[in-house]
Amino acid sequence: MSEALALVSNNLPIPSALGSLEAYISATHRVPMLTQDEEQELAERLRRDSDLDAAKRLVLSHLRFVVHVARGYQGYGLPLGDLVQEGNIGLMKAVKRFDPTLGVRLVSFAVHWIRAEMHEFILRNWRIVKVATTKAQRKLFFNLRKSKKRLGWLTHEEAQTVAKELGVPLATVLEMESRLSGRDVGFDAPSDSGDDDAPPAPVAYLVDHTADPYQTLANDDQEESQLESLREGMARLDQRSRDIVTRRWLRDGEKATLQELADEYGVSAERIRQIEANAMKKMRALFVA
Repeated sequence: MSEALALVSNNLPIPSALGSLEAYISATHRVPMLTQDEEQELAERLRRDSDLDAAKRLVLSHLRFVVHVARGYQGYGLPLGDLVQEGNIGLMKAVKRFDPTLGVRLVSFAVHWIRAEMHEFILRNWRIVKVATTKAQRKLFFNLRKSKKRLGWLTHEEAQTVAKELGVPLATVLEMESRLSGRDVGFDAPSDSGDDDAPPAPVAYLVDHTADPYQTLANDDQEESQLESLREGMARLDQRSRDIVTRRWLRDGEKATLQELADEYGVSAERIRQIEANAMKKMRALFVA
């Protein structure tokens, strides 16, 4: 099975291969979601026969869920595309270890592996963790502040002096000075501190581990489908009907009244109501189709 999963991973779409993250996300939403019976059958084929096609379908059908999980970690300031790729690795590991006889959906099992890979990536790349990584940087970390004569940024002369005293390149001193000048954030720091430049506290963007990942994904998928139906329905209306529906139902703020639209179009308020009702009937047909 390991060889089959390796082949699948080499053929997975990644953001860079599609030219943009938006194109990748759009592609993942075009992959159909599996029913529980389909998922069970594919998982059994993978475990029994190391079926490459079964593994590929299991992975591809859950790529959109990896994107969903990755969005929950954007508060760490890391590129979404990188988080997605790390999450895809976790998804591959989950597919490899998934046991269909346990009676759980793959998404419920995979979420832990996906998050684990993202957590490892964040720990390797988040600023606070990377303050001191090399030997020279560790030396600077413990000696730089006591070498400064005052608070604030080092002058060029001070930086040169520190570099000479500690035996490190000037560029290393300047890099560490930049890192140490960054501001850390308390886990539950109040959001109403009045500092517009203050980053959000981690408690504001950490993932809710008690949520049902499958239900969340299903709800997001349904909402996106409904929005697409709404856009399609609006596109089928004539200009007047589209304007009436938009101003009566879709515009933020105060909605237009029937009489206001009647005066503008030179017809009765009853005629505007009829146009609105016919337009809503046409669009409603797309939602129940």
